[in-house]
Amino acid sequence: MRNYFSLQIKQLLRSPTWGQTLWMRILVGFFVVYFVAVFLLLGIGLFFIIEELELGDPLDVVHGYMLFYVLGDLVFRYLMQKMPVADIKQYLYLPIKKGKIVRLNLLKSLFSFFNVSHLFFIIPFGIILIVEGYPVAETCVWMASIYIALLANHFLNMLVNNSKVVFAVMLSLLLGLLSLQFYFGVDVTPYSFEIFAPFSSLNPMVTGALISWVVLLYTLVFYQYRSQMYLDAGLLDKKTKFRENDYTFLERFGPLAPFLKMDLALITRNKRSKSAVIAGFIFVFYGLLFFTGAVESYESPAWQFFAGIFVTGGFMFSFGQYVPSWDSAYYPLLMSQNIRYIDYLNSKWYLVQIATIISTILATFYLYLGWDAYRYVLLGMIYNLGINSYMVLWGGAFVKTKIDLGSNKKAFGDKSAFNYKTMLLILPKLALPLLIYGLTAYYFSHELASSAIIAVSILGFTLKRPVFRQIEKVYKKEKYTTLKAYKS
Repeated sequence: MRNYFSLQIKQLLRSPTWGQTLWMRILVGFFVVYFVAVFLLLGIGLFFIIEELELGDPLDVVHGYMLFYVLGDLVFRYLMQKMPVADIKQYLYLPIKKGKIVRLNLLKSLFSFFNVSHLFFIIPFGIILIVEGYPVAETCVWMASIYIALLANHFLNMLVNNSKVVFAVMLSLLLGLLSLQFYFGVDVTPYSFEIFAPFSSLNPMVTGALISWVVLLYTLVFYQYRSQMYLDAGLLDKKTKFRENDYTFLERFGPLAPFLKMDLALITRNKRSKSAVIAGFIFVFYGLLFFTGAVESYESPAWQFFAGIFVTGGFMFSFGQYVPSWDSAYYPLLMSQNIRYIDYLNSKWYLVQIATIISTILATFYLYLGWDAYRYVLLGMIYNLGINSYMVLWGGAFVKTKIDLGSNKKAFGDKSAFNYKTMLLILPKLALPLLIYGLTAYYFSHELASSAIIAVSILGFTLKRPVFRQIEKVYKKEKYTTLKAYKS
């Protein structure tokens, strides 16, 4: 075990991502500190917030909403958490048992941020409960039981991560319960309370059931991964026939046509890219949280403009920010051809532009909620077309994530699209428009803030040529480090 973890540390220190620039390390540190602070503040302040609002016994209130927390955690893990990646090839011909390799990788996966972060909420909240006079033994059992339930989410996600049917069921259940609670006036919290209230009891049956559930999930994951521990795992899948399509309608784009054809073929023929398109479609419904009054704090014009950016920019964020990672399998060959970098970037720009317009058309159902709602959708579209379309291309130069388009077929494959660099580089795409809109609205008016967004977006269109020259310089500067990262 000591040798294994020593090799893992060396792999981390010698990987291309470790040699990132100073500003990226600072952003990563800020990202981690921010989320730790959020969980800490929630854990420390939630008890007093519930008391201040006179909602009832704080622990009972937490039990009432814990079902949403656990289901939301499971959905979030499915979308964002990386599956444990085992470099198994170099171990398979060594005298090491396959089961031991799987156990070590499962142990390593427990130290994921998705597991550790919950402790920054559970432990402070438990300490506050003890300080406020709750029984020490029951509170300690409650903390352990809640964390065990969240660890069960960890193994359950690993078990069903390749099943879109299971994800659809989980997402439908979460959205259904949220709709019942906040839209249809059906109080779900009593049912959640009945499930989680026993967690704070000293009943050994409850603790034993939780531990048995985690052990069962661990065992199922172990044998599932153990069965995939051979070199040609995932190589003997059922063959898929593709209908030939030359996309002749794209010839009108001239030198950009080959790249656009290549992108359409990539999107239509690979599960990974199809998932990005589906994620972009799901973002269209993100505005329901903001435009329907479901959350009172989201009813301000600034937040509704924020929703408009997400509604129209779903594909841009899920697909566009991974340029050129989508082409990582053949990027070295691509860079050896007699092509202009500016044409390659232009093709990606047109792709996200078209997708943004299509998302805006799909979002016309927001007109049912009134013109004000759809006005922010249009405003988000204009900003995405004029500014964010450049930002995603610029950010892609720094996200050197090699994408294996068939990796979701392998148990130890990197199926998840989660990447901390991507999460960090998405911040300026959201913070900058909110800053422009918020400051203008605060000092002047919301109407003038909308005009400012439109003016900045138009300026972005007019400066396309010099902006693209700067983006091209960034890609050329990062070209060889990108090639090196894709080969690792």
